[in-house]
Amino acid sequence: MDSCYNELRVRVINEMFSQWGIPESSVTNMRWNLSGEPCSGTAVDSSTFDDRSYNPGIKCDCNFLNSTCHITRLWASDNEFTGRIPDFIGNWTQLQTLRFEGNSFQGSIPSSFSRLTSLQDFRSDSMNVAGGCGLSNGTMDFIRDLKSLSVLVLRNNRLSGPIPADIGEYQSLTRIDVSYNELSGTLPSWVNEANLQLNLVVNNFTLGDSGNSSLPSGLNCLQRNFPCARGSPRYSEFGINCGGPPITSSNQLLHEQENEALGAATYYVTSERRWGISNVGQRDNPRYTASSSRQFTTLDSELFQTARLSAGSLRYYGLGLENGNYTVTLQFAELEIEDGPTWRSTGRRVFDIYLQGNRVFQDFDIKREARGASFSPVSRQETVQVSDNYLEIHLFWSGKGTCCVPNQGTFGPLISAISATSNFPPSVSNTPPSTKKKNRTGLIVGILVPIAVVSFLSLLALYILRQRRKKQDTSDNYEEFLGIDAKPYTFSYGDLRDATDDFSPTNKLGEGGFGPVYKGTLDDGRVIAVKQLSVASHQGKAQFIAEIATISAVQHRNLVKLYGCCIEGDKRLLVYEYLENKSLDQALFGDSSGYLAPEYAMRGHLTEKADVFGFGVVALEIISGRSNSDSSLEDEKIYLLEWAWNLHEANSEVELVDEELSEFDQNEVKRVTRIALLCTQTSPMQRPPMSRVVAMLSGDIEAGGLITRPEYLTGFNFKDATTFKSEIPSSGTNYMPSTSQSTVSPSTPDDASRPILHSIIGEGR
Repeated sequence: MDSCYNELRVRVINEMFSQWGIPESSVTNMRWNLSGEPCSGTAVDSSTFDDRSYNPGIKCDCNFLNSTCHITRLWASDNEFTGRIPDFIGNWTQLQTLRFEGNSFQGSIPSSFSRLTSLQDFRSDSMNVAGGCGLSNGTMDFIRDLKSLSVLVLRNNRLSGPIPADIGEYQSLTRIDVSYNELSGTLPSWVNEANLQLNLVVNNFTLGDSGNSSLPSGLNCLQRNFPCARGSPRYSEFGINCGGPPITSSNQLLHEQENEALGAATYYVTSERRWGISNVGQRDNPRYTASSSRQFTTLDSELFQTARLSAGSLRYYGLGLENGNYTVTLQFAELEIEDGPTWRSTGRRVFDIYLQGNRVFQDFDIKREARGASFSPVSRQETVQVSDNYLEIHLFWSGKGTCCVPNQGTFGPLISAISATSNFPPSVSNTPPSTKKKNRTGLIVGILVPIAVVSFLSLLALYILRQRRKKQDTSDNYEEFLGIDAKPYTFSYGDLRDATDDFSPTNKLGEGGFGPVYKGTLDDGRVIAVKQLSVASHQGKAQFIAEIATISAVQHRNLVKLYGCCIEGDKRLLVYEYLENKSLDQALFGDSSGYLAPEYAMRGHLTEKADVFGFGVVALEIISGRSNSDSSLEDEKIYLLEWAWNLHEANSEVELVDEELSEFDQNEVKRVTRIALLCTQTSPMQRPPMSRVVAMLSGDIEAGGLITRPEYLTGFNFKDATTFKSEIPSSGTNYMPSTSQSTVSPSTPDDASRPILHSIIGEGR
């Protein structure tokens, strides 16, 4: 390798060490080669960063063109380095891993880092866990082109501004931790992506009452200054059984259940908004709880049989607390590092404990506190002042102790139970608003109990009589469902008659070929649609039950839900959930044709991507102001999808626009048309998920992705009626499996002039 290139890198690395205050005498001990080629020795051997003597450390890859060696990994975590992050690191464009956790850098993250386009794992967080000095005045703009990222940790860096909307384009990104910053604005749509672990606590985001639909509830309570119940406290104590079920301790304090499935960047808040938890940190062997069946020498043995684990930073928050002094009790028992004269007992779990941002226990070692014993209870108490209606308990691993004894990943905080009790006479109820006790309870109970008993006995007698009659009427129907995997709920005819006011004409929603449909309300408050099959439908019991089995087999979150059915004598009824506004195609075009995806039309395969196909057709209809097929138009315009593809291939998408639109953005038309064509690709795998479609429509990400003319359009001559005659089934033969939710009419020789595309997308849903 060119000696000048090596000399330049050595000079740059020496400058980095100088900024971080590392003396030259320590460099040799850390096994750096700064007298010649830095990409040699430990930098290219099989050693890992788990070896703490090689910290900071680099790893190189020498398989580039002309055997050039490039630095691909830099690790400088848990060193409490100060000063600024070196700007020249942005020139190491082949870096794939960059880890700066657990330091006390000043300034901001260098803008030169925007050139690190190969970066896959970037982690930088400040040691200043209380929010003191550290990185500041920075934004997340530098990551806009780092599209190879899979892990992004920027915790406690005093970043401000919004989260970049285009992060949704980063296909490999699985974990984001931007907690404890000053970020603001609304959350982009990509935060709802599945399989994305996201920690956004203690920022300044603008959140609605319900937050984002797919995020765990309570994020608004864990924003900066903890606004929930701030100024209007409800609680004066709380208890948590970390990693386990609810347990009432010997002092009669309920320790609530805390065994949520947390991950490497997650949070959770109880439904009563009494307390919350936030966890960040990942290890090779991820474990977030531990348990033991041992009995502990304490009155509260069960509290020590489970524990919450973290690979980095674990925080508990008491919310809505009345201000004043509290006694905080922290309880521990080492459940993983063993006892006895064996190498499996030599591990050391060391972490720091902060209360309200103040470090109260440094280098806390559970086993040492238990005088060298594992599986031995340890309890610590501290008095803490609550002044803003919240309490923060923080357990933080600063890189000390062992990492891999007795198993890989045995490090980081572990805690068994937490409680906080007020040191003053509380003036709050200590109960959630919905469960506050009413006055004069005894008087009310004394009056109501006798009345309730008499009423109950009367209702019980009526119920028994009714159930006997119902059992007699329907006993022969249950046997019919024995062969069905998902057995439907069976309603009595009387229940449905009551729900619809005796099938009142005022509740009639409409009538189809199989009978009328009525709106009704069940006793439990559910609003339903009751389809009453007419005798003229000539459908026997066996056919009816077969239809129910088929409908149950295609239940889907975007299809109307089947609640159950009723079979009594010659009465046949289906009970569905009630949809207030019918469907989008009816709102646009009246009683229009539907939009079946090819895989469902041909094979009966129903997936979420079938909905995406239907959405693409609807999008084209919205642009054009017409239905997906219209035989009154010219031949080339009859089928909307075919016409749209012809215009797209001719770069003439604007001709698709509804003639009644006098003003429109041509680029918007082309973008939405492209999204629609992407949604209607032949293969479901080529269609984007709806979350990505929404992001493309809202402009959060580009409308990217390869689109090709679908196979169901390619090669078909829709003007030649003889093209498909050999493929049309004989009269009376179903073209595809049918259900009452999605059907395709049989094709016959009399209908031979209809193109096959009509059979694919022209009938049913």
